[in-house]
Amino acid sequence: MAHSFRAHYFHLVWSTRNREPFIIEEIRCLLYAYIGGVIKNHNGKLLEAGGMPDHIHLLVGLKSPDDFSKLIRDIKTSSSLWINKNAPEKHFAWQDGYGSFSVSYSSLDKVKLYIKNQEHHHKTSSFDKEYLQLLNLHNIDFDSRFVLG
Repeated sequence: MAHSFRAHYFHLVWSTRNREPFIIEEIRCLLYAYIGGVIKNHNGKLLEAGGMPDHIHLLVGLKSPDDFSKLIRDIKTSSSLWINKNAPEKHFAWQDGYGSFSVSYSSLDKVKLYIKNQEHHHKTSSFDKEYLQLLNLHNIDFDSRFVLG
């Protein structure tokens, strides 16, 4: 279609396997830049990245969500390989699943601020609690026995 225009925004969240604190400050910015490159290769843009040693938050803009699952798989696979190459002291892996939450354009600044303020937020809240709150906020059904696996 000649006059089709699309913009899609997603807040992505996932943890390290077993909530291991592997995302140390020394590699955090480099990791975010690397992930930004992966997203760019999918014709997307990393609008914000943040998190803690045991999890990551990404705000991603995409022109087309057609290969969204492939994008997630590529981010997680290639960044795991990158971390293992650049911080080989321990075997790094992400959790198996992820959270993906659509974001309206009018809420982008609010989500960016939320992602930037992760350290402050996690002084009083664990990743598990935060993740369950995000699922509930977005009215996502889940089985509590398996959601934090």
